[in-house]
Amino acid sequence: MLTKWNTSINLVSVSTLPDIWARHVEDSAQLWSLVSQPWTHWVDLGSGGGLPGIVVAIIAKSLAPHGTITMVESDQRKSTFLRAVIRDLDLNAKVLAGRAESVEPLSADVLSARALAPLKDLLPFVMRHLKPTGEAIFPKGRTVEAEIAEAQKQWRFDFDSHTSRIAPDSVVLSVRNVSRV
Repeated sequence: MLTKWNTSINLVSVSTLPDIWARHVEDSAQLWSLVSQPWTHWVDLGSGGGLPGIVVAIIAKSLAPHGTITMVESDQRKSTFLRAVIRDLDLNAKVLAGRAESVEPLSADVLSARALAPLKDLLPFVMRHLKPTGEAIFPKGRTVEAEIAEAQKQWRFDFDSHTSRIAPDSVVLSVRNVSRV
């Protein structure tokens, strides 16, 4: 579905389609095993082509059927795509068509965002949408150390850095206990 819809809606870069499985699906799936606590509500911000939201919902269908995934996407065409996938795959997920800063607080156990914004810009969303006991999980690239340093100018937070299984020069940050400096 991603490949089919990508011809009319830019869900992922066309140059990454030949390596869609590793570059997008496996990269998104690795987040599942990096969440350190049980959850019932996972929120994915800027879901776009469903990465990682749809991938997590597919995994949850068999491994955590009690879990609900909420995807927040401001682009109406991408929201339509996400709803079509959810319907066709019968996933326990929903789409909120809107901006992360505009939707009501979502009280997530887990919050994810892939390629949405630098860490300093993601942390206000963590404060808005993550339960105090929750965990945010963000795939990050080569500039992660600079992003952390920049974010620490305005924010306090605990984090763990996990080397990406897909791109060894990238990491996945697990962020908790966020507060303003």
